[in-house]
Amino acid sequence: MGEEASCNTITVMEAANSKQQQPSKGQEAVAVADAAAPPAAADPRLQGISDAIRVVPHFPKQGIMFNDITTLLLRPGVFKDAVDLFVERYRGMGIDAVAGIEARGFIFGPAIALAIGAKFIPLRKPRKLPGEVISEKYVLEYGTDCLQMHVGAIEPAERAIIVDDLVATGGTLCAAIRLLGTLLIY
Repeated sequence: MGEEASCNTITVMEAANSKQQQPSKGQEAVAVADAAAPPAAADPRLQGISDAIRVVPHFPKQGIMFNDITTLLLRPGVFKDAVDLFVERYRGMGIDAVAGIEARGFIFGPAIALAIGAKFIPLRKPRKLPGEVISEKYVLEYGTDCLQMHVGAIEPAERAIIVDDLVATGGTLCAAIRLLGTLLIY
């Protein structure tokens, strides 16, 4: 097992249970969107989303219960509901960018970005982006990896949300936050 990330992160479930707080003037912010764990609320769409996510025991290794969103993607109405929940949450919050972590963040991220009028920033594995990039290494539960982003993809004081399909140890998410150079809203 790798070491746990020492980064303050929240899932959408945790965010839904807390009051939405606006950062003070000039404060940079990032909210974390975890596609595999929909927020706990009375919204009837949540049950359909939960039902559409397949749990695969012992994947990618023994002891892991993997939440597979590919089954959700096979149901267009439920996929739309998942995107709509994120859009409803973040529309009107002054979000400038949606950063998607390779690869499943590329599924939800662009749809959310378009709907809220924000740019999409792909956070990729090494050597996948042309041109000048910045990198951030991180520890996984089974090794190390790296994320890269184009230089200048985000400007100081821009607000961003990060989209990925799950949070395991938080290492990838912490690397994304460091790469964007911003702080959490919550």
